[in-house]
Amino acid sequence: MKKRRAKRISPVRAVVLSFLAVIALGAFALTLPVSSNGGGWTPFVDALFTATSAACVTGLAVVDTAGHWSGVGQAVILLLIQVGGLGAMTIITGFFSVVRKRASLSDTRMLMQAAGNDSYAGVVKLVKRLFWGTLIFEAAGALLLAIRFIPLFGWGRGIWYSVFHSVSAFCNAGFDVLGDFRGGASLSAFATDPLVVLTVSALIILGGLGFIVWDDLITTRFKFKNMKLHSKVVLVMTGVLIVAPTLIFALLEWTNTFYGHSFGDKLLMALFQAVTPRTAGFATVSMAQLTDAGAILTIVLMLIGGSPGSTAGGVKTTTVAVVLICTVASVKKSQPVAFKRTIEDDTVRQATAILLIYIALSVVATMALCAVEAVPMRDAAFEVVSAVATVGLSTGITPTLGVAAKLMLTVLMFAGRIGGLSMAMAITGERSPSPVRHPVGKILVG
Repeated sequence: MKKRRAKRISPVRAVVLSFLAVIALGAFALTLPVSSNGGGWTPFVDALFTATSAACVTGLAVVDTAGHWSGVGQAVILLLIQVGGLGAMTIITGFFSVVRKRASLSDTRMLMQAAGNDSYAGVVKLVKRLFWGTLIFEAAGALLLAIRFIPLFGWGRGIWYSVFHSVSAFCNAGFDVLGDFRGGASLSAFATDPLVVLTVSALIILGGLGFIVWDDLITTRFKFKNMKLHSKVVLVMTGVLIVAPTLIFALLEWTNTFYGHSFGDKLLMALFQAVTPRTAGFATVSMAQLTDAGAILTIVLMLIGGSPGSTAGGVKTTTVAVVLICTVASVKKSQPVAFKRTIEDDTVRQATAILLIYIALSVVATMALCAVEAVPMRDAAFEVVSAVATVGLSTGITPTLGVAAKLMLTVLMFAGRIGGLSMAMAITGERSPSPVRHPVGKILVG
């Protein structure tokens, strides 16, 4: 009798299962009395929600992170953020690089999926670079934040706050342990502090660029013309999505949430409001007090998110770029071209599928949240997009939600971190293209 070959798990499913395992362990640790300030057991739904939010680098919280969780609980959350931001497979490879072990071919496939790389070539080297690069960026961010936090909170808490917020910012998580410092939530007490705002903004942007772009920047020595098409698109889209929303937010919120501040402070607040929705989750102003136009722009930025292979979520900058390029090409009746390179048909199909999946998921989930909770549609849409795009910004309704709504958002955060298309592939399995070719037919559209 022939021995049956053991069926290997697909890279997509391996990434999904690794996240599930991390969340399960984190939820168990957070339920324990040692993880809460009161010394009591934390309800499993709240622990599961928090663990998912941390591992999926979202930042939505059903309890106050500083008030409810003890030092142990906060350390668990920070560990979940770090593992979730880099990915479990990345952490393992970083460990292997330290102990000088070589990754197998199957491990390399999983790493390629986790890091967002499009080929096997140099994937292990890429992951090692991002592992050490992450530590360097987070350490630098912590040192800069320590300049402000140590004088305010003392050496012990100042160092802890600096490390926690640096990791949270770089991983685009949005968790904070400041509580209601100076009567404000998140980073609102530092809304006009250039050191804190610019340091956190830089960490968010660097974390959201994507590991492939880092590698390309190093390889090409920051020469734009020598970079890969992917890196060029990411850098251009990132620049546009920082500059344009900053100007629009300044226009929309100048006499609203920015009222009473100086010209320079208003621009600083507008810059942070443009950066944080993609997809960090820190806030220097109240999301509930944004104008309707400001809230819509924030939702759009949350849905777009960061770039592939990064710590950020959302549909990704390159996905939106491909859809926009194809739309313009369709109007002009020409080929979709970016930087003198034609975009592949498979890329166009994937980008369209990803965008439609996220939009459909957001619409259906918003309807469902409105059905199970008595919340305004604006707040529901804001919360749902924040969850599915792994942002963490909220109008303040998260702690008031019931069990059904919490579980719904938990699933959305997980699906958003894995990616809509990856989640569908994990459920249905990766299949080879069908060899069958059907006759071409025409459908009228538009």
